[in-house]
Amino acid sequence: MIKIIKKGSITSPKGFKAGAVYAGLKSPGEDKYDLGIIYSSSPSNWAGVFTKNKIVSPSVTLSKSLPDIIQGVVVNSGSANCCVGDQGMSDARELIDLTKKHLNTDLDFVLCSTGVIGVELPMGLIRENLSKINVSDLGGSDFSKSIITTDTITKEISLEIENEGGKIHISGVAKGSGMIHPNMATMLAFITTDAKSESSYLKKILKDVVDKTFNQIDVDGDTSTNDSVILLANGESGQKIDENSSIHDEFIKGLEMVAEDLSKKIAMDAEGAQHLITARVQGSKNSIEARHIAKEIVSSNLVKTAVYGRDPNWGRIMMAIGNSDSTIIEEKIKIFINDIQIVEEGKAIPFNPTSVIAALTKSEVEILVDLGIGDGHGSAWGSDLTEEYVVFNSAYRT
Repeated sequence: MIKIIKKGSITSPKGFKAGAVYAGLKSPGEDKYDLGIIYSSSPSNWAGVFTKNKIVSPSVTLSKSLPDIIQGVVVNSGSANCCVGDQGMSDARELIDLTKKHLNTDLDFVLCSTGVIGVELPMGLIRENLSKINVSDLGGSDFSKSIITTDTITKEISLEIENEGGKIHISGVAKGSGMIHPNMATMLAFITTDAKSESSYLKKILKDVVDKTFNQIDVDGDTSTNDSVILLANGESGQKIDENSSIHDEFIKGLEMVAEDLSKKIAMDAEGAQHLITARVQGSKNSIEARHIAKEIVSSNLVKTAVYGRDPNWGRIMMAIGNSDSTIIEEKIKIFINDIQIVEEGKAIPFNPTSVIAALTKSEVEILVDLGIGDGHGSAWGSDLTEEYVVFNSAYRT
C-alpha cells in the first residue's frame, strides 16, 4: 500500500538529514538560502541521470565520475559553474572536499550547481559559510529553498510503501521553472529512499522513471547545461529491493509517483505560466511513440500560445502530432480538450466553441489524443507561453 506523507520532506526516509545556509550566492531576501546539503547517516548507493547538452557544467562532469557509494549531495544555487574554464573543475573538487571535511567523512558528495551560466563559484563565500550548515531531520524545508532560482514555490513530495516486511519511504525535491526541456532545465531533482538497493539496479530503474516523467516536461524547449536527477538509497529500512523482490513493482510505482508529481510541479511553476498543459496520448503503436507525440504537443509554441489565448485551434495539435516520427493514420485520430471532443476521424466535428473556450480558462488543460491504432499510451506536461515569460527572460541579467 502506498500513501502520501503529509508535510514530508527529503529527510522523511530513515537516516537522511539535510540543511542549508544563505551564503550570499544569490541576492538577499527573507527566508532565503543558496547552499544546501543532503546527508545520509549510512553510506548510500546512488544513481544519476544527467543533461545531454554538449555544454556541460564541471559540477556534472565531476559528479558522473564518483563511485557507487557516497555520503550525500551538496548543491549551490546562483551559479551554474559552467563555461568558466579550468576554474570550474577546480572549484567543484574543492566544494566537495569542503563538504567532506565539514561532515567528517571520507565518502564523496554529488555536486549540483544551478544559476547563471558563465559565473564562477564564489569560493570565498562558500569557504566562509559551508561550515555553518547544520544537517538535521528537520532540515528538508530549508534545503528545498536553497536549490531554487526563479521558482516561485518549493517542490516536495514524500510517500510510504507498507508491505509484509515493514515500511519503505521515498521522498523527492526539485527545482526548475525555466530552461526546461530535459533530455536525459535548469532542472535539478533529488530522490531519497531508505530501501536497500545496489547502484546497478538504481541506475537501470532511474533511467526508465526519468524517461516517463522528467523527460516528458517542457517549458521553453531549452535543455540546461546542468540538468540532473539524483537517486540515493541508504538501506536503513532493512528491506532489499531488486528485480526479484516481491515489492519491486510497487517500489517502481512509488518512484514514478514521486517523479511525476515533481515533474508536474515544475511545469505548473513555469516562468510566467497561467496554465498547466497535460497531453495524454493513447491508442498508439507503442508507449514510446505515445510519449514522443505527447511531448511534441506540450513543446509546441503554437499549442502553448493557443492555450494561453483560450483559442480552440485544434489544427495546431494536429500539426504537433505530425511533427513526431511516430506512426499515425490521420483518418483515425480523435482529439479532446478537457473531455470535450473536437476531432473525429482526423477532422473537426461540431462543437460549441464557447464551451471549449470556457474549458481553456481553467488552470489545468488536458489534451487527449486517441490514435486508434494500438495499445500504447503516454503523457507529457508543459506550460503555456505568455508575455510575462518573454519580459522576464529578456531582462534575466539586467
